[in-house]
Amino acid sequence: MGMEIFLGAVGALSEGRLGAGDLLGAAEQLTAEGRADLALQLYKLWIALYPTSPALHAVCFNHGVLAANCGDLASATAAYERSITANPDFIPAYINLGSVLERQGAAAEAVRQWQAAVERLAPVTGSAVRLKTMALRQLGRVVDSHGRPAAEAALRQILEMNDKEGDVAEHFIALRLLQCKSPVVEAPEGASMETLLRSMHPLSAAAFADHPLFNLAVNWNYNRKRVGYKVPVLDAKPAADTDRKQLRIGYLSSDLCAHAVGYLIVEAMELHDKDKLETVVYYCGPPSADWINARIRASADQWVDINDMDDETAARRIQADGVDILVDLNGNTKGSRTRICAMRPAPVIVNWLGFPGTMASPYHHYIIADEWILPEGAEIYVSEKVTRLPCYQPNDRKRQIAPQRPTRQDMGLPEDAMVYCCFNWSQKISRPIFKMWMSILAEVPNSVLWLLDTDAETNRHLTGLAAEHGIGPERLVFGKWMSSPDHLARYPLADLFLDTYPYGAHTTASDALWMGVPILTLSGRSFASRVCGSLARSAGVGDLVCATPEEYIARAVALGRAPDRTRRYKEQLEATRTTCTLFDTNLLVRHLEDLYAGMWEDYRKGTLPRPDITNLDVYLDVAVEDDIETLRMTDVADYPEWFREKLARRHRSCPIPADSRLWTAAARSPT
Repeated sequence: MGMEIFLGAVGALSEGRLGAGDLLGAAEQLTAEGRADLALQLYKLWIALYPTSPALHAVCFNHGVLAANCGDLASATAAYERSITANPDFIPAYINLGSVLERQGAAAEAVRQWQAAVERLAPVTGSAVRLKTMALRQLGRVVDSHGRPAAEAALRQILEMNDKEGDVAEHFIALRLLQCKSPVVEAPEGASMETLLRSMHPLSAAAFADHPLFNLAVNWNYNRKRVGYKVPVLDAKPAADTDRKQLRIGYLSSDLCAHAVGYLIVEAMELHDKDKLETVVYYCGPPSADWINARIRASADQWVDINDMDDETAARRIQADGVDILVDLNGNTKGSRTRICAMRPAPVIVNWLGFPGTMASPYHHYIIADEWILPEGAEIYVSEKVTRLPCYQPNDRKRQIAPQRPTRQDMGLPEDAMVYCCFNWSQKISRPIFKMWMSILAEVPNSVLWLLDTDAETNRHLTGLAAEHGIGPERLVFGKWMSSPDHLARYPLADLFLDTYPYGAHTTASDALWMGVPILTLSGRSFASRVCGSLARSAGVGDLVCATPEEYIARAVALGRAPDRTRRYKEQLEATRTTCTLFDTNLLVRHLEDLYAGMWEDYRKGTLPRPDITNLDVYLDVAVEDDIETLRMTDVADYPEWFREKLARRHRSCPIPADSRLWTAAARSPT
């Protein structure tokens, strides 16, 4: 076999058909066949025939590598010297030549080669690298809003120089998610896949994988790096006026305006029982006078803008205000002030609504969820104590809806088609879910998929991916961004909302259900993948919550072929909108206030839960050993046991102390 490869390559060489790339490929095949001698001979023939080729330096370099590996140091020396002559700026040849000379006992000559390499790299000083990194950071930040591919390229250059730039890796991965690129975690040259996975932003991790223990560990790592433990701890005590009947609840957020969180919580804030509690809002968002912001300001007993306060000043203000329970409505999202929570300015700290998952911090005592999002047994996926509402997500029944309802023609939709829609942002459109959508469109020929118009480049990318699945560009309709009232008004033009996975719809789901549009969702194991299932169940359409990709596709196809069934779902949603659990904000507020009372009672009795973050460094180590992107988590039947086996393998080589999650004392020492 080796001789056949050699003779074929020599024939191509004699006919002028063996380019440098073909040569390297043939040499690699010969070496793999155990005929490195023929590969070396082929290199010599090619170099003799093409002494002026632009690729000569690379060919000579590869010749030298093979010769050195075969122990022919003299030939390797000659090959590296020829490579340097062909291209004096090709630094790897100097480095390898020095190594070969050192092996031959010519240490002084080896040092001269390495010194020559250093001198040629003289302009590449630490200062120059830092300045270039700063410039590339600015490009990555500013160009993002004008051209994401260019921003991605700038960030890639930084990671090629240093993959330990965690915030750069975080932004790089987020950009790839926004552009719906695959693989999401594409390691630049010289960068480590594991390092990139460790650097992922928690929101990106939620969109990346339905892997709750990975999400938990990523959140712990993010919190550790971003906030750390070197913060002043205030150890807040109850206010002096302990005889007051009201609990004092502090809401900390940058999003109490025309933002998804503001839209969700505004009516709940208005419905709080003033006899039971008083509310203090600590606002760290942009200046705003929109109607959501105005309603929340009016509902709060106090409104404190902390934008001009540093974290410690803000924390001491919260402490001085005598807040009993501080509710973090940001979590690990843009604009958050998590370091304030780290200072413990209130006796009880709660994680709710702003971030879809655990904070994995030492100072968030409770997480608010519901029986579907965090069912019994799922407590191991969070660090906080789980408390539950009838439905996790509050809603505003005073939504503004534009009076003028558009037509399908107005929106560029075909009149007689089955219109599937998904108005989630592009970073939630994973490659697996897009493939599922294309399967659905293929099975329902008279159908279109209505998506948000993110940007022209991403739209082109998605239509290109659709073409790979045999779906024409006319089957994807991109809806322009609209104000919330206008956006809500166009919702009923869709027949069925197709949810994303693993990061599903949250506010967009309740908007769809409020407007009478049924939503099909796939609930996985992670928090972000189960919120939409909770909303659908609470709206009375729990039969649209699927457990497997196959079920999701089959249900979407069946509904696409039976418009009467989707119409009945719409009629049901419209008929029960004022009575279903999802939109019973009074019910939610009563239960929320009961949860607050229970948390405060835990504190008074000395039974405040202690967040469990034991071994999360090990959980992260174990998780990133996998190529997470290729894992099909829906096929893992017993997820806890699957991960426990990974811990057991790690334990055999490096003992792991017991924790209260998966690696309990019993698991650590099985009988």
